[in-house]
Amino acid sequence: MFKIETHLHTKHTSKCGWLWAPELAEAYQAAGYSAIAVTDHYNRTTFEYLNVDLASNADKLGAFLTGYDRMCEECAKRGITVYRGAELRFDECENDYLLYDWPDELLRDPEEIFRMGIAAFAPLARQAGALLIQAHPYRKGCTPAIPCYLDGVEIVNLNPRHPNFNERAVEFADQFHIGVRTSGSDCHRQEDIARGGILADTVPADTHAFAQLIRSGEFQLIGA
Repeated sequence: MFKIETHLHTKHTSKCGWLWAPELAEAYQAAGYSAIAVTDHYNRTTFEYLNVDLASNADKLGAFLTGYDRMCEECAKRGITVYRGAELRFDECENDYLLYDWPDELLRDPEEIFRMGIAAFAPLARQAGALLIQAHPYRKGCTPAIPCYLDGVEIVNLNPRHPNFNERAVEFADQFHIGVRTSGSDCHRQEDIARGGILADTVPADTHAFAQLIRSGEFQLIGA
């Protein structure tokens, strides 16, 4: 079985990230992971941290993808596959949503995304073929989204600094028959490395194939 990380942040892009790409790649190689989904925060704090003016003509998406790009470079040296993701937060509340397999056009304009909220964004994401999963729905400040807006739920979040109430996330998924369920380390710091993720029989070749694997449910959850 191959270990795949589904939820990871870099210091390059996420203000709350403590680790640079070389550190992360080396540590995950040592932990025996074959692939990593980079899900840097896509929120207002991130663009402030990156010194990007959302009203400007700057390449906002390019700036956001700095951490992903650096992880691709470092992981390629170690034979680790990297998938492109994001962890979105809208202005309406503190909920966070993991997004995979999204086209550039979907996240090109952060200001528009932040203002629209989950109800407006979810249909656009679905139309674009992206996979939208609510992260840690019972963490302090978060509330479960209306299920029809979600493709899945992170039922195992293993970040050690937050009470995530994973058992309640399982109950939520059961109650509303949400079949797509994930586990993730929610890696920000050294102590978060390689705590969670999934175990799969194969390593998806690219981000699209990774999203297809997640949709299929043909994997085991680490830490469940």
